Amino acid sequence: MDRLARRLDTLRSKNDKALVTFITAGDPDLGTTEEMIRLLADAGADIIELGVPFSDPMADGPTIQLASERSLAAGTTLAGILATVTKVRASQDIPIILMGYLNPIHAYGYERFAVDAAQAGVDGVLLVDMPPEESDEFLRHATQSGLNVIFLLTPTSNKYRIATVAELGRGFVYYVTVTGVTGMRKDTSATLAAELAKVRKKIHLPVMAGFGISTPQQAAEVAAMADGVVVGSAIVKLFEQHSGTKLKSELKRLVGNLKQAISSNAA
Repeated sequence: MDRLARRLDTLRSKNDKALVTFITAGDPDLGTTEEMIRLLADAGADIIELGVPFSDPMADGPTIQLASERSLAAGTTLAGILATVTKVRASQDIPIILMGYLNPIHAYGYERFAVDAAQAGVDGVLLVDMPPEESDEFLRHATQSGLNVIFLLTPTSNKYRIATVAELGRGFVYYVTVTGVTGMRKDTSATLAAELAKVRKKIHLPVMAGFGISTPQQAAEVAAMADGVVVGSAIVKLFEQHSGTKLKSELKRLVGNLKQAISSNAA
């Protein structure tokens, strides 16, 4: 059983929900990313998604777009991100997922990436613009290296897409709670409960819900319907607003409050 499966199994055995936290790798630099991975793990995150910066992040709202721009301006590369994960693995066992777009992986080379990522200690990959129906080549190399390939489902996913994800996906399924791009929103969707119930009946993997979840209250509401929640923009926004000791304290506070909210809500 790999790191991700063990973590999810432990949460399930405790009747707890997963807190998945997203930060953009290299924002403002990879040294900070290394430090913040440790901080997030200590603060209560169960899984960390590291965003791989890309020049055309079409699924991301302004907050994460700006984080990608800051990261790229700092010279962040995919090889540098993998080196950072290697360093983190000397002291951290938290599951780490790389989340981003297909282009940087394609440029790096699917086979080379899968081998290097697994050796670095990456547990899974989520590529938002790679349809599962067209994932054969990447999926083959990832599976050979032991990487979980995580797919997205959305409110507009039809039964054929759901069935394909159920067959090909590994680790967990990322359910996008709203149509549109990433970003903080005031309210959760009124139809989310019914949508998640439908998906969870057809998917054997844990379902993590994300996009638009920014407060502990929202996280608690969504955690009651899913196996866990993903929080990105609200965390990434802190990197835009703060630095140094203030950033650390704000991250600890937010992540601690989010984990407390979903844990007390576990059903």
